[in-house]
Amino acid sequence: MARHRKGDAVHGWVLLDKPLGLSSAGAVARVKRIFNANKAGHAGTLDPLATGMLPIALGEATKTVPFIMDGAKVYSFTARWGAETTTDDLEGTITQTSQKRPTDAEIDAILPQFLGTISQLPPAFSAIKKDGVRAYELARAGENVELEPRNVEIFALKRVDSSPDEARFEVRCGKGTYVRALARDIARALGTAAHVSGLRREDVGPFRREHMILLENLADLAHKAPGGNAILSALHPLETALDDIPALALSQAHAARLLHGQTVILTGSLEIKAGTVLVTCGTKPVALAELNGSVLEPRRVFNL
Repeated sequence: MARHRKGDAVHGWVLLDKPLGLSSAGAVARVKRIFNANKAGHAGTLDPLATGMLPIALGEATKTVPFIMDGAKVYSFTARWGAETTTDDLEGTITQTSQKRPTDAEIDAILPQFLGTISQLPPAFSAIKKDGVRAYELARAGENVELEPRNVEIFALKRVDSSPDEARFEVRCGKGTYVRALARDIARALGTAAHVSGLRREDVGPFRREHMILLENLADLAHKAPGGNAILSALHPLETALDDIPALALSQAHAARLLHGQTVILTGSLEIKAGTVLVTCGTKPVALAELNGSVLEPRRVFNL
C-alpha cells in the first residue's frame, strides 16, 4: 500500500534568519512544522555556529533548489587573529598560534590576491565526501583527512571593520566556497594565524537579507491566526528562485501536455531559441522545460 505524505500542500520559499546554535536540518524541521507542510528542503547548509539566510523550500518549490544552490552568496565573517584551529572556527582545538596582529593597511593590501578564481583547500571538518564518507565524520574519528584543493570564485571581498584582535569582512562568492578556509588563508598570507569567530550569510542567489524572517516571527504569525492565511504572507513564490531563467507563456492546451510529460511543438517565431525556460500559463508556473528550436521538452513539472 502506498504511503501518504502527511501535511498540507504548501508551496514557496521561506527566507529564514537562522539563529545561532540551530542546525540547518533542525531549522527545516521547525519551519515545516509551523506551516504543517508536506514537503520541505533547504538550499545550502549553514553550520550551527553560523547565522543568517537559510532559504527553505516548501512543497513544489523543492524542485527549484538546485537553481539556488548554484547562485552566488554573500557572507559577513569575523577572523580572530592569533590561533588556527582544527575546524577553522571556534569549535576546533588550537593547532598553531601567532603573536602577530596585522594592521588595516596590511589586510587591505593582501585582499586583492583572493579575488577571482582561487585554489582553496577545504577544511578537514567539512561535508565533502572522501571514499563515500563525510570528511567531518572521518576527522571526528581521529583520522587524518587529506582533501584535494579545488577552484572557487570570489567576486568581491572587503574589510568592514577591525580591532587589534579581530577583523570583520564581507565576501561575495560562488558555489563551494568555504569561508572558514578563506579566513585561514588570509591569515597565512599575512604571516599569522586566525579562525572564524563569527559567520553570517546575508544573501543567497536572488534572495536578499531584507526579506529574512526570524523563527519567532513565523511562530507568531501561525499563532495569531491558527488555520488562517497569515502565515502564508511569509512565503515567497516558487518562481522567485528562477529570476535568471527566461519565461515562456503557453496556452492551457500546451501547458496540459507538459504537465503530462509530453513534448510540445511550438509554432511562430520565438525570441528564445534554446536552453532552460520557465513555462507559465496565465500567472501560474507550469514547468521547467528545455527548449531546442521549436521543440519544448518538460524537465520538472509543478503540481500546483
